[in-house]
This record gives sequence, structure tokens and C-alpha cells, in this order.
Amino acid sequence: MRAVKFKIAGYDSEDDTAGQQVDIVALGIVTAAIILFVATGSEIGPAVVRSLRGQGPGPDSFMLDAFLLNIAIIIFGWSRYRQLCEEIVLRKAAENAARRLAETDPLTGFLNRRSFNTGIDALIARCTDQRPNHGADRNRVAALMMIDLDNFKQVNDHNGHSVGDLLLCECARRISTALPRGAIVGRIGGDEFAVALPFDRQHPEFVTHIAKVLVAAIGESVQINAVNITVSASIGLSRSDLGGDSPGGRVSSLFEMADIAMYHSKRQGRNGFSWFEPHMADEMRFRSELESGIRQGIPRGEFVPFYEQQVDLQTGELIGFEMLARWDSPQFGIVAPDIFIPVAEDIGAIAELSQSVIAQALEDARAWDPRLTLAVNISPIQLRDPWFAQKLLRMLVEANFPPQRLEVEITESCLHQNLAQVRSLITSLKNQGIRVSLDDFGTGYSSIGQLRELPFDRIKIDRSFVSSLVDDEDSAAIVRAVTTLGQGLHLPITAEGIETQDVLDHLRQYGEITGQGYLYGRPRPAGELGEWLDAGHHPETEAPVEPQNPLLPKTRLG
Repeated sequence: MRAVKFKIAGYDSEDDTAGQQVDIVALGIVTAAIILFVATGSEIGPAVVRSLRGQGPGPDSFMLDAFLLNIAIIIFGWSRYRQLCEEIVLRKAAENAARRLAETDPLTGFLNRRSFNTGIDALIARCTDQRPNHGADRNRVAALMMIDLDNFKQVNDHNGHSVGDLLLCECARRISTALPRGAIVGRIGGDEFAVALPFDRQHPEFVTHIAKVLVAAIGESVQINAVNITVSASIGLSRSDLGGDSPGGRVSSLFEMADIAMYHSKRQGRNGFSWFEPHMADEMRFRSELESGIRQGIPRGEFVPFYEQQVDLQTGELIGFEMLARWDSPQFGIVAPDIFIPVAEDIGAIAELSQSVIAQALEDARAWDPRLTLAVNISPIQLRDPWFAQKLLRMLVEANFPPQRLEVEITESCLHQNLAQVRSLITSLKNQGIRVSLDDFGTGYSSIGQLRELPFDRIKIDRSFVSSLVDDEDSAAIVRAVTTLGQGLHLPITAEGIETQDVLDHLRQYGEITGQGYLYGRPRPAGELGEWLDAGHHPETEAPVEPQNPLLPKTRLG
């Protein structure tokens, strides 16, 4: 990794000045002693020569003592002067090392946040300086890149912080290699880097190209301790000519805009970059309101379970319900999980939210007919909790709910993250009598070998294939293949997203399948479901009604 050099203009050390003063005094003493040495030597020298020749008396004893004393002073003074010089060199080296520690990140060698802020402030000042002798910078502005590593926390959790540190160093090397001369680079957070560089205001594609190179470079896998690790980067870009008027305001605005653009990149799927646009600030404020609402809504009980029917397609018999979380927000109304679950996962609140809703669902389902089952989804983040099975068992005991009536759904995309941990969790759950199903089958990375290796109790076909199987031959072929696979592995099949009679008629030809979807009614809250069950209702076809709340998407809300 190439070294990053940075100098704070106007630095002056009082210790250096004091050391220089001591040097001057010591050197002055030595110089005076030399002058006296020459003077006394010229006085006693001839007398010594005459005495040695036997032509006269020896030198005066007082002058001889003074001469010898001068020699001693010269030897001592010069020795002391050399010691002082060595001490000053060592002190300066220590001061430089301390300054480097204060200004740079010890792991990567990049600037730390404070020094980076100073550097970008100076860069903006150079780009906005309109004096005649600075005309070369008149058309130049500063760009800021905020680079955040995606899923870096998982690398630390699964492989340890030592591997995480090595990965950060490798990413820093790749960032440094991709940057042009004159760029300023810093590490401003655990897995967050920042780059500032000047560019011609008429050619922002120069910065865009660098961002593309950085995304590609960071996204390449690296082998650390015989383990292949891959992370991606989300980058936000901003430019100084869109910031505030004051120097401090410009820097602050630049960071804020780049940060907003970086989070926009994450919401767009990560592993990319975005230039800041004004509408992103509105999205950021909305997200901030969502985050605040989620944190406050969990202890208030605003997250509630809704229930979607699960039906035997051949007999029409109701066999159970899938629990779907909803946010009954006093500000936004009923909010679908597509909106709040990704935000809750990002802010680390998904485990508490999920446990709260599951606990409510267990209390609700306890009052149902004992033949009805309850299916619940768990977040991929909860799969990384080694104590999740024990926590779920505790909730079952507290609710006095039979484990045999509970089915936990794991999405297919979770299998490639940590197969060993998923296997351990499934085994723990099944040992307690809980059934486990593979959700959204066909959209992830699972293989037939994994289905044989992992003891799943059910396969759920993703709604994207079911809803289009009548009009799309490929979807129909996939549904047919999955049902055949389930029969061969002796795994029951559930089809999601049944919304029309044509889809239902088509699915019935595959034998014993359970299904769910809007054809059997929309998900109901606990109060409505209780009244529906008390009235002795059975599954019946209901025309799906499009949701009116803008926070409820028109696709499945599970």
C-alpha cells in the first residue's frame, strides 16, 4: 500500500524552538572556549618552546591552567553538543510518530476523520480560489466519495476481527491503487472510507469512472487464511459546487450529500454508486422517520400479526395460517413488511420486532382449533443467533403452545450464507417438535443435495412462479418440476400466491398440495380472524382487493 502523506500547514513546535535555543547556547560555549584556547595557546606556546630548548623559563602556571581548562571545556562542550543534537533528532522522530498517529488511521495508513476534514477543506479552498495566480483551478471543484463496505459485519462475525482487519487493509490497498494523483483518502469509520479529489466541473464522468473502478476492485474476492471472502461497496458521490456558502458549511454539506447518496446506493441493491440528487434527501428524511418510528413502535406494541389462510387444494379444508407482520403506525397507518423489515434489519431491531410479533401470534393461535397450524417467518439475521432455538422454545413455553403446531419458514437465500449454522438451527428446532419449511423455493441458491442434507419438512414454491404459471410456460415447468421433486423426496408442497381460479385449477392436477393466496381471502388481523373463525367460516373464494395505503405494495404483503 502506498503511503499517504499529509501536512497541516502552519505547524510549529515550541519544543523545537527550545531545542534550537539550547543548541545555540551549547555551540556558543564551545566557540568561546575555542577562542580562549587560541588566545591562551598563543600566549603560552612560545614560552613552552623556549623552555624545551633551554632558552628561558616555562609558561606562567596560571596561563597553563587556563589553557588546560579550555581544552577540557572544548571536549565537554562538544560532547554535550553532540548529545543534544541526538536528543533533538530522537525527539523530532517521536513527535513525527505521534503526529502520524494523531492524523492517520493506524490500520490502513489513511487519514483519520479529523485530518481528512482538514484536507478536504483545503482542497475546496484551492478549487474556489479565484486569484490570478490560481487561474488553473477556476474550473475545478471537489468531489467527495463515501465508500461503505457491504456486509462487512458478517465477515467479522463469521471469521473474526483479525480477518476483518486484513480485509480492510486489502480494500484500502485497492482503493489507493485506483485513485489518481492528488486525491485525498481517509478511513472515517469501521468499514467506511472517504475520498476527495478535484475534477473539471464540466466533466463529472471523470469521477464516475473512478467510482466504477472502485466498485469493481473492491468487489473482487480475496483469499485470507485459506478462506475466500467477498464484499461489495456502496458509494455516494457529491460535489462542492452544490454545497453551502461558508467553508464549514461546504464541508458539512458535502459529507451530508455523499452520505445520503451512499445510503441510496444501498437501498438500490448495494454494490454500486450514486450521485447525490435532491430527492434523495426526502427519502433519507422518510427513512429517518421510519427508523425512529420502528424503535418507538416495538415497545408500544405497534407491530401486530396478520394471518393468511393455508388450505388443502384438493379438499378445500383449512389447515392453518401463516403469520405476516404488519406495522400499525399512528403516523403512516398499516405498513407492509416490505417497507419496515429492511429498515429494522439495518438498524438491528429485527430480532426484537420478530420475537414480539411471534409471541403475539402464539397467544392468538392458542385459541384456535388444535388442528390448525401456525407458520412464522424468521429473518436471516435471526439465523445467525446461536440461541434463537432456545429463545423460540421459551416463547412456546410461556404461551403454552404445542411445538407440533408451529412451523418455522426459512428463506432459500439464507442457505448459502452459513450452511452449517442453518443445519444446526434446523436440528435444534426439530428436536423440540417444531417443523421447518424452505420458503421462496426457486429464487435462491439451494440445490437438491442441500434438500437431502437439510431435514426440511416442507417446500414452499415462490409466488413469482405460481401467479404466472397459466400464462408462462417456464413458470409452469418450474412448478411441475418442484412438485415432482417434492414427491420424490417425500416433502409436502405449499404453493404461494394463488390469486385466480385458473391458477387453482392448474395446481390441483399435481395431487396433494396446500396453498395460500388472495383467492382465499386477504390476511386478517387477530380480531377479525377470531370473529371469522367463531362464525364457523370455511375457506371461500374472495375477489382480491387492491390495497389503498401507498405504503402497502400491490404484491404479496408477507
